[in-house]
Amino acid sequence: MTKIPMRAALIVMMLLIGGTAAAQKRSEVLRTRIDSLLDKRYSRVNYDTSYIARPNATLTLKARASVAGSNLYVRELSDGVRTKADLETSHMVKLSIGANYKGLAAAISLNPANLRGKNNDYEFNLNYYSNRFCVEASYQMSKTMAGDVSSGDRSAHMDRGSLKTKLFNITGYYVFNNKRFSFPAAFSQTYIQKRSAGSWLVGFSYQGGTLKSTDKAPEDMPVTRFHVGHFGIGGGYGYNLVLHRKWLLHLSTMPTIVVGDYNNITYDGEKSKVHAKFPELIFNERAAVVYNMGANKFAGLSVNVNNFVLGHGHNRTYQAKWLSRVFFGIRL
Repeated sequence: MTKIPMRAALIVMMLLIGGTAAAQKRSEVLRTRIDSLLDKRYSRVNYDTSYIARPNATLTLKARASVAGSNLYVRELSDGVRTKADLETSHMVKLSIGANYKGLAAAISLNPANLRGKNNDYEFNLNYYSNRFCVEASYQMSKTMAGDVSSGDRSAHMDRGSLKTKLFNITGYYVFNNKRFSFPAAFSQTYIQKRSAGSWLVGFSYQGGTLKSTDKAPEDMPVTRFHVGHFGIGGGYGYNLVLHRKWLLHLSTMPTIVVGDYNNITYDGEKSKVHAKFPELIFNERAAVVYNMGANKFAGLSVNVNNFVLGHGHNRTYQAKWLSRVFFGIRL
């Protein structure tokens, strides 16, 4: 066995220790720089402090339970043939815990039904809330949409697993009265609304996805794939009502008019485009209740709904995607 001279061993140890110390120093410098940038952004005051304030704490821990779902309602009369569809996904329940440090947030979620193998639906949500700009996006995949479908004298009940749906929504909006009205106060609790205020909103919406039959569909049902995509622009209004300095009640709506649609349907391999008649509308509704239990605790609930409405009378289509949440948080 080759022996390493004592001096060489000491030099190697010093190099290793020095390299480790240098790496730790670089890591500390990077962490300090990131923290400084977050602190600068978090502490920036570009709002009316008599209406909006930052929490005293910089770290917020939150536990949340959510329920989500979607449904489709169709009524169509063409050439004397009446078509109906009433379809709905199973409610998807998720439990999550998250942390928000100076506006930087992360969370992990768990679907109990998924662990038991009873529901393999999943949903991914990405939200950005600031006082001036807000973006909400969600993607949902479901194999639990079920209900009744009929056309003329033919009808069928679609069991779970007969249809597979994918749905994507994204909504962005600009808040005009962003100095006094705060969306984050209602939905992320990174701000506190001190006095009641409202604001006009302007923005866009996209709602699209696919619905297709699976090998579990009824045998007499043709292989079907329906793709929809709607992009709309519009405006609305939101209001934060503050009661007794503890309660915050939020309500907002932003209807958009569809200016572009991308719809097609495929029956047994034959694809054709579907052109909807004007007007097509997408409605985005938000509601929230937040109760502040002192300076460091809060609880509440929120509801987000995206609706697509087409037609009227005997020919109308209604599709909705909704998400409700109950939460409890602690500020440290």
